[in-house]
Amino acid sequence: MLINDNQEQIAIATYGLTKIYERNIAVNEVDLQIKQGEVYGLIGPNGAGKTTLIRMLATAEEPTKGEIYLNGDRLLQDDTNPHLKQYLGYLPDDFPLYDDLNVIDYLDYFARLYKLSKPLRKQRLQEVLETVNLENKRNSPIATLSRGMKQRLSLARTIIHQPIILLLDEPVSGLDPIARLEFRQAIKLLQQAGMTILISSHVLSDLAELCTSIGIMELGCLVENSSLDNLYQKFSKQQILISTLGEYDKLEQQLKNCPLIEHWEKLSQKNHYLAHFTGNLEDASELLKQLIKADIPLHNFHCEKENLETIFLNLGHQQTS
Repeated sequence: MLINDNQEQIAIATYGLTKIYERNIAVNEVDLQIKQGEVYGLIGPNGAGKTTLIRMLATAEEPTKGEIYLNGDRLLQDDTNPHLKQYLGYLPDDFPLYDDLNVIDYLDYFARLYKLSKPLRKQRLQEVLETVNLENKRNSPIATLSRGMKQRLSLARTIIHQPIILLLDEPVSGLDPIARLEFRQAIKLLQQAGMTILISSHVLSDLAELCTSIGIMELGCLVENSSLDNLYQKFSKQQILISTLGEYDKLEQQLKNCPLIEHWEKLSQKNHYLAHFTGNLEDASELLKQLIKADIPLHNFHCEKENLETIFLNLGHQQTS
């Protein structure tokens, strides 16, 4: 069993993991450690290597070089360690559903493929339907399900054999906000049950809500890898949203004169301003006092940290500049 310096058990570890297609390096020397029970978010632009990395972890793609360990055991591509593959649940972004089956028959089919005994099959079918909130659709034809329901059904199929490591590649792509919320709720239940989850997504607000750690990929390399808290601490700057009922020139002059404001911008709503602030909360309080003292009719003064999407965009700009 792999253990890190903090005596935490490592569920997924890679060393020098590389995938080369002809002369194109899709994944380049990735060293990664994901602790047991973590929800690890993998982000990056299209073509960064996220899907290739996940496919190698799922044994759907053979590495050009490098090593993969699951719970401390070396994962090989041949048939010498089938027990390791039982650890895995893999949901690619293009897995087909069988529209001519109903929900329960579809899940039962996969439970049989995993050779679950009849009593365990019955138990697991009920458990996964409850996890993904599809109990009331158990006898419905798959063709009648919404896109969000189909994606939750795919998740149920992925966890039917009780994996302890879950690999999700763009699972909420194309889903509406309600369907994304329902999918997040299912992931949270699996997280609470102690499952280790690696999830790639372009919907960074979802990852910010779910993940404990984040990896950022660029051109096949893992360019950032840290806990979400450390990422915010390292890269997230303070910003202040200010709204006023008037005295725009006076407010803008105050913003220009404040040495703790790196820059500011007027938002599309004419009375809203966003200031990028380098001070602490006490400094922000002092700024508010100054604006009130200047008789500026404020109706909103809200301090917040930059979100994960802003951090990602800023890091991407740094990589290309």
